Amino acid sequence: MKFKEYGHEDGSLVIYFHGTPGAITECSLFEKHAKRHKLNIVCFDRFAIDAAIQGKAYYQELCTAIKDIAKGKSLAIIGFSIGCHVAIEVSNLLGAQVKALHLVSAAAPLESGDYLPEMAGGTVFKLAMNYPRLFCALSYWQLLLAKLSPKLLFSMLFSSAQAQDKLLSQQQDFKDYLIPILMSSYATHIHGYLRDVAHYVSPWQDALSTNTSNTYLWHGTEDNWSPIAMATYLASAMNSCMNDIEGASHYSCLFNAAEKICLQLGESS
Repeated sequence: MKFKEYGHEDGSLVIYFHGTPGAITECSLFEKHAKRHKLNIVCFDRFAIDAAIQGKAYYQELCTAIKDIAKGKSLAIIGFSIGCHVAIEVSNLLGAQVKALHLVSAAAPLESGDYLPEMAGGTVFKLAMNYPRLFCALSYWQLLLAKLSPKLLFSMLFSSAQAQDKLLSQQQDFKDYLIPILMSSYATHIHGYLRDVAHYVSPWQDALSTNTSNTYLWHGTEDNWSPIAMATYLASAMNSCMNDIEGASHYSCLFNAAEKICLQLGESS
């Protein structure tokens, strides 16, 4: 399975699960922090996994790839947004090998609360749950838009941005960072994107009670993509340490948390 490494090649192993939409280059913002704290952060190109591999087989495929790299050594996991769901499922399979699980801007199981009215992407998730064919059609329209006008797709996705995300979305360096990620997710690996969303909107609350990892949550107080109520629920359900990032929203939380997470992982290595 294709993957990309960031940070220190001989450092402590950390597995990063990107968001949905997302791509392996999303993890690049950890590069300088990972080098400083001697971490080797690996991000798998999971959207490229055969679309026929679904459910538990999908998580097992990722688990096997991680074990091939880890070679029995302990590791840490970072998940972002919907990637947190994948991170939780895979950490359950890895068990005691996972020494820490960091969940950033985490999206909680939709069946665990009435979150959709507060979510900027609530309508999309309703489509995915109740009208999967319409959701698929919408996603292929986004694919076409990604190919024809990626800047317009970016503008549409961030039209509801608030707090620090709104400021971030106006910066050219952030656009240069995220637009290729959107291109990869929609225009190159649409089947992987569809699979992750389908898994996320299906019930998976039971995965929380079976997770035994030391879990840390990082969440922006102004997040309207994954409302902070999601993090509050996860903190209770997983007996996790909660870190609020004041004034941050979704991606701005990730940018704020990256250095803090690397510092914490480096100190515990």
